[in-house]
Amino acid sequence: MTAPIASAPLDDLYTLQQHFFTQFPTLSRQDFSNGVYALDPDARQSWLAIEQFPPYEIAIDLGKQLFTHPFSNGQHYGDCFPDYQQGMSQHYPYWDLKTQTVITLSQAINRCRQQNQAPPLPPTSQSLINLTAYLTFLSRDKPITITVPPEPGARAAYQHGKKYYHQRRGQLNFSCASCHVQNAGKRLRTETLSPLLGQTSNWPTYRLKWGRVGTLHQRFIGCHQQIRAQAAAPQSEIFRNLEYYMSYISNGLPVNGPSIRK
Repeated sequence: MTAPIASAPLDDLYTLQQHFFTQFPTLSRQDFSNGVYALDPDARQSWLAIEQFPPYEIAIDLGKQLFTHPFSNGQHYGDCFPDYQQGMSQHYPYWDLKTQTVITLSQAINRCRQQNQAPPLPPTSQSLINLTAYLTFLSRDKPITITVPPEPGARAAYQHGKKYYHQRRGQLNFSCASCHVQNAGKRLRTETLSPLLGQTSNWPTYRLKWGRVGTLHQRFIGCHQQIRAQAAAPQSEIFRNLEYYMSYISNGLPVNGPSIRK
């Protein structure tokens, strides 16, 4: 199935969530946040074993150290995010009226740094990834709550992300939806294809393939490489809008990052 390009966000959310609930009737809503581990019993068993001593714990600890370390002016990240202990990553990305753009958690962290006369961190910087890992950990089990306000710019950003997700590209002529909507749950070689629903809930993630914690945008780039398509840059407008759409579709699912994936 495909989502009509011109449909409203709430219609998309209902249509796609119902599609997956119908396709996988034995799964609860929360199960979808576990990705392929909700679909593949053998993979789930291995995942649960690794979760006993998760390799992403180092990233969380280092992120906490960075977050609590003061800037040169004496201020802290906590001054930018006073409610961080109650969880905040479940609300990202969001549409920012002032800048008329989608703001991700990574961008919000760099905004805080710039407000405190600290240079922004590169999108794939391990320090930035560690900070997002710590903040995402504090949001665990909080329901994803993404809003798309009726403001024209927000609707346009959402529609751009949606169009990109469903648009075929690359030498293999695949779209994101080809794997994660039309063929979700099926196997591609040795891999089980995860559903769109819940795909953003576990990032940043420790990927066994990478041997480190990485970002959702780095995974986007990997997908583009697999279908032999040119990828945008991490934290580009294209990828931020794509994340906006995907996160909105997962509204109501719990945050469970950082996590582990192959």
